[in-house]
Amino acid sequence: MDQLPQCFDPDAAVFPVSVAAALADMHAQTLRGYDRLGLVVPQRAKGRGRRYSLRDIARLRHVQQLSQQEGINLEGIRRILKLETEVETLREQVAKLAEAFERVQGDAVAARIFTAEASGPVHPGRVRPKRRLALTYRR
Repeated sequence: MDQLPQCFDPDAAVFPVSVAAALADMHAQTLRGYDRLGLVVPQRAKGRGRRYSLRDIARLRHVQQLSQQEGINLEGIRRILKLETEVETLREQVAKLAEAFERVQGDAVAARIFTAEASGPVHPGRVRPKRRLALTYRR
């Protein structure tokens, strides 16, 4: 038991059509049809046999749910899957950009912090100016 992998890669294409069909609760011919239509395209083994990953199986279940429970036709499902892929790609890009922005912003803010006294001297960083007595004018 110690030789089993600690985590399983969800993108590892290890399941043949028969196993993937059982895991997705579908007929193997349905999987082949979805492959031809480009809905769920598995990787190919050296002998050209289809190999499905856990991510492919989740996508098969999603297609089945859209088809059977939502009543969406296969062309509609194809468009939905394409849009979902685009949204996921854009979310990843936004996360990377936000991370880069925070790094740059953090560097820029650290370089821009300064204090200035009323009399004119400027100090890099935050320096608490000496307290001065405030004069008030009364009529």
